[in-house]
Amino acid sequence: MIRLVAVAVSMLTMILVLAPLQLACIAFRWRLQQVIPHIFHTVLCAVIGIRIHEVGTRSKTAPLLILSNHASWLDILVIGARTPVVFVAKSEVAEWPLFGWLAKMQRTIFVERERRQTTGATAREIGDRMVSGDAVVLFAEGTSSDGIRVLPFRSALVGSVHHALGESTHHDKVMVQPMSIAYVGFGGLPVGRALNQRVAWYGDVELVPHLIGILTSGAIDVTVTWGDAVAYDMTADRKAIARQAENAVRQMTTAALRAGPPKKAVQPAAEPVAEAAPAIA
Repeated sequence: MIRLVAVAVSMLTMILVLAPLQLACIAFRWRLQQVIPHIFHTVLCAVIGIRIHEVGTRSKTAPLLILSNHASWLDILVIGARTPVVFVAKSEVAEWPLFGWLAKMQRTIFVERERRQTTGATAREIGDRMVSGDAVVLFAEGTSSDGIRVLPFRSALVGSVHHALGESTHHDKVMVQPMSIAYVGFGGLPVGRALNQRVAWYGDVELVPHLIGILTSGAIDVTVTWGDAVAYDMTADRKAIARQAENAVRQMTTAALRAGPPKKAVQPAAEPVAEAAPAIA
């Protein structure tokens, strides 16, 4: 319960301090609007006790589309704590109390998954964001999974690659980088199928009880793995892009789960100090 109170107080304090600044940044289109959510997520991960182990690095080349698996609402905090990004989320999230408002403050792109006729408009918005300098994260499975398996990647919104190139006069290629999130430790124990149910948020699991369970538990170890970024031009097939990224994410997730939590480095024992021989009078 103490951890829950600490998280709530920290979150409220950050909202009171950062929200007015973020609103101003959005209104005046200041670049700081990309950094403030990054600060928010970094502090929140530290307070919750999320320990992030990063393998590889994010591409610094723009425009950039990041294709990731999706296991939990924690993914937003983890990714946001590692790098400034913009997320793509289902439109229902915008209506959630508090979390919907926070998503809007993070400049989330909302997609109406049930209305296929809006896919083109969403892909164009993603393309516009990438061209303007935002790194966009797309949870390409289209939903969250149990965190152990990777579901087939959907390719519809990967078409944003073509929209970005069509709107840009300065770029002839878009970088697409696969990224894996694997929760490998919970409360100091390796995550197996039993403990995985405590971390992954999918199916019919209710958000609030799951959130409280996370916030009142021990530390969480997560491995974020960046795959090789690939440059694609207008001739690239979106289904091929999604398939290649899916294979890479599946391999990286499997490797991270097998490796488990990062091993703590063992400090070598100090060499014994020999006592000085007594002086002879």
